[in-house]
Amino acid sequence: MKKRIIPIFVPHRGCPHDCIFCNQKKITGVSTDITSENVRNIIEEYLTTIDKDASIEIAFFGGSFTAIDMDIQRGLLSVAKEYVDKNIVDDIRMSTRPDCINDEILTMLKEYKVSIIELGVQSLDEKVLIDSVRGHSDEDVFKSSKLIKEYGIKLGLQMMVGLPSDTEEKCIKTANKFIELKPDCVRVYPTLVVKETGLEKLLNEGKYNSFTLEKSIDIVKKVLVLFYINNINVIRVGLQATEDIAIGKEVLAGPYHPAYRELVESKMYGDYIEYLIGKYNVKKDVVVLVNKKNVSRILGNKKSNVKKIKEKYNILLKTKEDNLNINELGFIIDNEKVINFDVNDIYMRLKDIYSL
Repeated sequence: MKKRIIPIFVPHRGCPHDCIFCNQKKITGVSTDITSENVRNIIEEYLTTIDKDASIEIAFFGGSFTAIDMDIQRGLLSVAKEYVDKNIVDDIRMSTRPDCINDEILTMLKEYKVSIIELGVQSLDEKVLIDSVRGHSDEDVFKSSKLIKEYGIKLGLQMMVGLPSDTEEKCIKTANKFIELKPDCVRVYPTLVVKETGLEKLLNEGKYNSFTLEKSIDIVKKVLVLFYINNINVIRVGLQATEDIAIGKEVLAGPYHPAYRELVESKMYGDYIEYLIGKYNVKKDVVVLVNKKNVSRILGNKKSNVKKIKEKYNILLKTKEDNLNINELGFIIDNEKVINFDVNDIYMRLKDIYSL
């Protein structure tokens, strides 16, 4: 069954902190407060565009929802709950801060049939949290995650790569701690410098340098391997493109790319193909049998994998569409079919390649 999301942005409302990277108006493209009437209008408008057989989710994004006045929370959620009660909507999702969760809040959220809570964790390194002016500790994350699960609500965790004082080692440790918390889903974002934020000030003062796109991808590919082999659903990698979110507009620096996830996964496949070339001492062209949906990931963005393998090994990388499952790949090396690989086997091998 197809899943469709009705996004409702609650921009910065209720958030008790101005994190160093945050300007919710620029990130969400929304700057006004939201009312119950707005919520109903948004839902009704989206419902006209959604197939009747789709699974529908109402998602409150963009602010620390549970830090809002409780009466306002109830007002917004009451509208969403109506659609759940009518069996029109299946899930209600929201995002909030780890230090804005307690028994009173969760009791109320269960009353209004909230089924998924995403915590904006960003990092589980104490220095990164302090330098990013997050205002919460790693202990807040552990406590709130445990509590959410105890109330039978699905847990989502959000991670950022490249915050002040961040390193590859810290990102890997954060990912491993996420895995210990057993979330139902995660999101991974590269850190971007947005106008009118603390990061812009640090950038201008020469006190902060963004990760390059290449460095960011090299870290995130390892983070994804850890999540994939632990069967954690990664529902987003990279920020969704808007009119504002683009280098030279509201984004001043950072590893932004509109197809960020595909860049990361293409790099992973490229690394695996290089491993096969070494393992089988390949001297001739490599043909990858692939489901058509994966062709671009194998070849790489602007054929980056093709170019790299040609330059490094003087071997041509080709693809051939095959009736394989989307999670399978086949390799023809030196004109002989070697084997079909399940992507889970590939991720396990990449774990070793990346020394994770």
